[in-house]
Amino acid sequence: MVSRKAARWTPTSANRRGQRGQYRTGRSSLIAYLDTSALVKAYVDETGTDMVLEHLQAAETAASHEIAYVEARSAYARLAREGRLTQSELDSVKAEFESDWTRYARISSDLTLLRRAATLAEAFALRAYDSVHLAAAEYLSTGLGKPVMFLCFDRKLCQAASVLRMQLA
Repeated sequence: MVSRKAARWTPTSANRRGQRGQYRTGRSSLIAYLDTSALVKAYVDETGTDMVLEHLQAAETAASHEIAYVEARSAYARLAREGRLTQSELDSVKAEFESDWTRYARISSDLTLLRRAATLAEAFALRAYDSVHLAAAEYLSTGLGKPVMFLCFDRKLCQAASVLRMQLA
């Protein structure tokens, strides 16, 4: 399960920053918000990887909540423990992810966002961090006044995003 991202989405030194989504020119004004399930697929070849990479290429900006860093690293380690990534593949994925992380627009938590996440968790019976991702994407959409494409692979979370009228991939 080698990352195809390296083969298809590898930045060069001249355009590395632009490839990862920090306010690129010539792209749509769409912001791609990745929950952790989508973020993992950006680095590990799984069902859905192609779709995630296509949306990342089309987006002006790629964003996620800062908790995705811990969740993604945990997911990569789990894939290695399960034998779905070799140690060499894990090392490559971690290095790639680590290099890219600072290029994502990262949403931090404040009390307002956490309260909204709690409300969403209660309303939609979401897991805690799923509700944080949903609140962060909602914050981006309303705060910036730009369209946000919510990329996720969790059925319940996608349903909640749909109820909130978020654009889904």
